[in-house]
Amino acid sequence: MSVRSVLARWRQSLLVLSALGLSALAAAPAQAGTTVDTIRKRGQLVCGVSQGSAGLSLADGQGRWSGLDVDFCRALAAAVLGNADKVRYVPLSSQQRFPALQSGEIDVLNRNTTVTSGRDAGLGVTAAAIVFYDGQGFMVPKKLGVSSARQLDGAQVCVQPGTNNEQNLVDWFSTHKLKYRSVVIENLVELEKAFYSGRCDVYLSDASTLAASRSARAGNPDDYVILPERVNKSPLAPWVRDSDTNWIDIVRWTVHAVVAAEELGISSANVDSFLTSKDPQVRRLLGVDPGIGKSFQLDERWAYNVLKAVGNYGEIWDRNVGPKTPLKLERGLNALWNKGGLLYAPPFQ
Repeated sequence: MSVRSVLARWRQSLLVLSALGLSALAAAPAQAGTTVDTIRKRGQLVCGVSQGSAGLSLADGQGRWSGLDVDFCRALAAAVLGNADKVRYVPLSSQQRFPALQSGEIDVLNRNTTVTSGRDAGLGVTAAAIVFYDGQGFMVPKKLGVSSARQLDGAQVCVQPGTNNEQNLVDWFSTHKLKYRSVVIENLVELEKAFYSGRCDVYLSDASTLAASRSARAGNPDDYVILPERVNKSPLAPWVRDSDTNWIDIVRWTVHAVVAAEELGISSANVDSFLTSKDPQVRRLLGVDPGIGKSFQLDERWAYNVLKAVGNYGEIWDRNVGPKTPLKLERGLNALWNKGGLLYAPPFQ
């Protein structure tokens, strides 16, 4: 047999195998996301949150949770179940959070958790979308007279284990040739008690966490100052298991929905008036023109339900961490892209 004949038969075989493969793919049924199925069967979203961080996730005396992370839990419940109140909150320490997600104990982790390459690639989980552009910093008692982290040589630093903070602490002090002693405490409440009782000179965490702690747990918030330096970038995101692409998409686009709504001027107060809008982007987002919901295996009004229940990103921010709250945080990097920030939602189409 000639070489030309062999090559011809080889090409023919490849074409047949390719056709069979395409036929098999075409015949394979689309599978619903197992996480969504579980949530619907249970009738409740199970959301991992912090053990108590004002403005992010904190329970009051009656066990009612509130905060920016909590609102994104509520948004997901509204998207999947049509009811933002159908959420069970599971408070988790830094060391507990990823095992709880990996094991299926929780459906989503909304716990001020930083996106890193190691977490995204090595734990079987994925960061769905950034909800808060943060950065790690230092808080000290004002009476120390410290105005810069470069003055912290020899300080005792309170830090949680199982977080990026530990490694960032080592890196920062090593880079600046300063000495320190770490006081490692796993439980956040106990760590903060140690700091405010004077056991540590410095509390290292995300700036949002420091602001939340100062407003909620310091006897007098004005007695403490957050130093200007940021140890690193700390983009925070909801985390899900990377084995369920449909659920990843739902979590990601729920975040996009509240960002897009703010850009379009849609809020919880006026969302009903937008149902008659002629803007194609608005009509697709709110499910007036069908298609988006079906692609996620959700009700066409899923985004409408989210916005009616929790509002747009600006509402979520202002309600939980904004200038009129005890945290008094400005939008900064968390402003919309057309207002000097980094928030940007892809098109709904």
